[in-house]
Amino acid sequence: MGRLDEKVAVITGGARGMGASHARRFIKEGAKVVITDILEKEGEELAKELGENAKFIKHDVTNGSDWESVVSETENTFGPISILVNNAGIAHSESLENHSEENYRRVIEINQTSIFLGMKAVIPSMRKTENGSIVNISSLSGIRGQANNLAYNASKFAVRGMTKAAALEFGQYGIRVNSVHPGIIKTPMTAAEELQDILNEMAKVIPLKRTAEPEEVTNMVLFLASDESSYSTGSEFIIDGGLSAQ
Repeated sequence: MGRLDEKVAVITGGARGMGASHARRFIKEGAKVVITDILEKEGEELAKELGENAKFIKHDVTNGSDWESVVSETENTFGPISILVNNAGIAHSESLENHSEENYRRVIEINQTSIFLGMKAVIPSMRKTENGSIVNISSLSGIRGQANNLAYNASKFAVRGMTKAAALEFGQYGIRVNSVHPGIIKTPMTAAEELQDILNEMAKVIPLKRTAEPEEVTNMVLFLASDESSYSTGSEFIIDGGLSAQ
């Protein structure tokens, strides 16, 4: 018996990094998984690797019509959606004085607006299951502020608040909504050159004295996606090696 038997999951930003880690583990635990991303080649290769219980859909998470198509294709292929992992996101570091409006809006669209669109799109499908779980990937930057990181901070704090509002609204339908707040995780996104100074400074003071592997975040996401977290909703789950304890 797998921990996600009979469940249908949609994972955004699933072609690589944390999203790919979640997809691989969900398949092992018995779920049928739809991977969405703008990275078509990587997404198709991952779906092929994972076999008949996985499907890739090219998907712009900032586009409402794309979300409608993802829900429709998922239901047609596997049935009603029981799990949504809103994993897609970007990181961006820029001082407030030099921050362009274009960059600010781009971060908000991908990291925040996509969460609104995703939850809105899947709720009608999830209500059919009467046992849904939405896992919104926020960040440690949704728990505490950070210099030269205003747009990212704004988007990730928003995800935390949106999670709580949705949990209050949809609990009556058996749908749980929680946020996950990773610290420094080894992914292609954190490998960006512009982030290295910030990440290096943070890494020096991690109580566990190391950065995390994507699979360590996946363990938390799996718990929230599964029925093991059946009485957890509207909450934030931090996985940061102890950084926020200081």
